[in-house]
Amino acid sequence: MSDSSWAVPPPVGQAGYWGSTEGRPGRPAQGDAPAGPAYDAPEAQRTRPMPLVPDVPAYGGGQDGVRGAARPGGPSLRDQTFQDRPVPAETQNPEPMPDAPHPAPAPQKKSAGRDLTAAIGVGVGLGVVIIASLFIVKAVFVGVVAVAVVVGLWELTSRLQERKGIKAPLVPLAVGGAAMVVAGYVRGAEGAWVAMALTALAVLVWRMTEPPEGYLKDVTAGVFAAFYVPFLATFVALMLAADDGPWRVLTFLLLTVVSDTGAYAVGWRFGRHKLAPRISPGKTREGLLGAVAFAMVAGALCTRFLIDDGTWWQGLLLGLAVAVSATLGDLGESMIKRDLGIKDMGTLLPGHGGIMDRLDSLLPTAPVVWLLLVVFVGST
Repeated sequence: MSDSSWAVPPPVGQAGYWGSTEGRPGRPAQGDAPAGPAYDAPEAQRTRPMPLVPDVPAYGGGQDGVRGAARPGGPSLRDQTFQDRPVPAETQNPEPMPDAPHPAPAPQKKSAGRDLTAAIGVGVGLGVVIIASLFIVKAVFVGVVAVAVVVGLWELTSRLQERKGIKAPLVPLAVGGAAMVVAGYVRGAEGAWVAMALTALAVLVWRMTEPPEGYLKDVTAGVFAAFYVPFLATFVALMLAADDGPWRVLTFLLLTVVSDTGAYAVGWRFGRHKLAPRISPGKTREGLLGAVAFAMVAGALCTRFLIDDGTWWQGLLLGLAVAVSATLGDLGESMIKRDLGIKDMGTLLPGHGGIMDRLDSLLPTAPVVWLLLVVFVGST
């Protein structure tokens, strides 16, 4: 088939195809397509015009950049090549290629959430002060406990006033708290109970100097603070009063620290199941098992080598009790902080928060250790 068979004669007189309306006859005007074969007018009249066929879009497009756009004066069908024939629809509009798979995001490393360098440095410094005062002069260690109690009371009452508007009287709490610790060391449990009762009475009387609005909630918070901080801390002084008091206190401190460390290490590495997500989302059941395992091993070693007449199985029970009480104490303070809407009780200890953030597991553990040691080896 010749190329002329693809020609479709347009209507007679169309400019740019039969000739030009301006310029020299038979020559396309500027911008028009080349002329087709020359036909005489009579022959053109005898020839029945064929209907125009829409231009088929050719790949590559025209100069106007639009595929398949009909351009006046463009090339005629006889000048189109075989590639200009209609192409299948699936070729004109090919299916889009699926996007290349995006690389999976790199897993994020777990973070401790605190400045570990500062936390370790502060922890070591506190340990040196405690050990030195514990084994050099017992009275100095009692003073350290009393100072910690007063600072803890200041942090607790300050947060209560800031977040809840509760004005627990600090002065009678601080004086009574320090007296409680000293009375426990000097007079034993009886002296601690008497000091506790007098402190509660002082809170009730002190608050009477202010207007009655909020009296009940203020004194209730004051009595709670007196019991929670100084009274529980008094059991440390009771342990210290024994003949091997420094070793009992050291056992108490080591087991609590080891329990917290085991819970953190195991929970950070293997923790999957939340222990109490509504109270402390960071704690896991695996962490609790780690605390129990670490504390029981440490308890067996401590009672065997540090406590007079102690046995390894007593240490296992002691370690188990410490792990449970330390975890409950931590959850208890987390409950208080969640109710107050704060993360830490203070900022006094870099990497740790406040004093109360370090006493949270120690305070409820002190009476547990004191009681079990009394049962196992006596009070003297």
